[in-house]
Amino acid sequence: MSTSLSVITESPCSLDADAVVVGYHSGADGPEPASGAHDVEAAYPGGLARTLSLLGASGALEEVHSLPSAGATTAPVVLAVGLGPAPDGGAPDPDHVARAAGAALRARPAEAARVVLALPAGSAELAGAAATGAILGDYAFTRYRTGEDAERTPASSFQVVSAADGAAAAVERAEPVAASVNLVRDLVNTAPADLVPEDLAGVAEEVAREHGLQVQTLDEKELAEGGYGGLIGVGQGSANPPRLVRLSYTHPEASSTVAFVGKGITFDSGGLSLKPAGAMDWMKSDMGGAAAVLGAMRAIGVLKPKVNAVAYLAIAENMPSGTAQRPSDVLTMYGGKTVEVLNTDAEGRLVMADALVRAQEDGPDLLVDVATLTGAQLVALGTRVFAVMASDDGTRASVTASADAAGEAAWPMPLPEELRKGLDSSVADIANVAGERWGGMLSAGVFLKEFIDDGQRWAHLDIAGPSFNQGGPHGYTPKGGTGAATRTLVRIAEDLAGGAQT
Repeated sequence: MSTSLSVITESPCSLDADAVVVGYHSGADGPEPASGAHDVEAAYPGGLARTLSLLGASGALEEVHSLPSAGATTAPVVLAVGLGPAPDGGAPDPDHVARAAGAALRARPAEAARVVLALPAGSAELAGAAATGAILGDYAFTRYRTGEDAERTPASSFQVVSAADGAAAAVERAEPVAASVNLVRDLVNTAPADLVPEDLAGVAEEVAREHGLQVQTLDEKELAEGGYGGLIGVGQGSANPPRLVRLSYTHPEASSTVAFVGKGITFDSGGLSLKPAGAMDWMKSDMGGAAAVLGAMRAIGVLKPKVNAVAYLAIAENMPSGTAQRPSDVLTMYGGKTVEVLNTDAEGRLVMADALVRAQEDGPDLLVDVATLTGAQLVALGTRVFAVMASDDGTRASVTASADAAGEAAWPMPLPEELRKGLDSSVADIANVAGERWGGMLSAGVFLKEFIDDGQRWAHLDIAGPSFNQGGPHGYTPKGGTGAATRTLVRIAEDLAGGAQT
């Protein structure tokens, strides 16, 4: 079921809908109506702010109260959502608007299919944020549900109340981007038995057909013949062989090329270096990087920015068996560099290395990889912020800025040269893990950098924590797969098309 989006300028009180979402700020004396809420506030018997205050509402960010409209709106339900303190003389933070919209949509009654968003939308950016947050917040993964839990369907329409210049274009852009994030969430949430490497490659091929992308898939025989030692080594322990998928998008007016590489471990047992049970039950999410890259390419195919984009999904299943790679095996990677495998649970960097070398053959102006690469990322930055490492300070800063503009939390991190010595091998060019545990996220980035040519602009995004939410839902983020980094990759492509990613 598709969801329609539109921008309207009419009062939310008179619109034919099932629910109206309005925003409130937290004030000194209780909730205060935000921009967009004043018509409903004035029409509500006794004032909506007063009613909310009596119910204990404060206007705190993401706080939601569902009330009968009491005749104030044609819609029978009003969803009042907190936006936090009112900004001093400025517009609200777009991310706060998106999170508020998402929280409200998570709380909507299942039968409220037609939703009016009367949130702050005095600019195109805010209108787009409201639409994005609503679509993302309305997400539900019901593939394996039965009974009533399987019956919730997405809202059929969102109407964003805004008179801002460019609002319609911003809302129109929000749909393919948010829909692509939700595709990523679906893939991450899918049981690993239903998404083995061949299956994920098949989804990529279907996306390519539907959105005008070129696609090529290498199977295990072609990977072996091509010298992709990382993919073959990681995948050889599984009954489900590896795949490398190449997607490409071209624009006739493009003057720049961006390349994306995504880690696609469809299930990570750790291989012979077996993970403990408590660290394994969410490893269906270890393909979150490849899924984000696929989602971004889907959105790029719809939005058609003036840039060329190529993407590689490095897909394998990491399993223990009689054919699995062993600690102390040596792999010859694509391009010829040799790697001593000291820990088979550090497998993501092996498949990524193959794909990074291959991606550089396309001559990209910017190369960005995305991976659920290290548990150390969670230790360093927690579950909501991903790390950005890069070949140089300027690239790291510009990629982080793209993430910020996309509404995703990212933090710049270094690649200390002294960590390279810890990856020395006595028998090969490099080892896949360092001899000490400290700085594991950074040493993984240093490992990947070994496969980047001098002069190649490159950024590495470690999304291990933010890609899968093991806690409760919040804002527009559900429990489970989140689609982390998808919006950032789309923004990077758009920024490169516009000359900003330089």
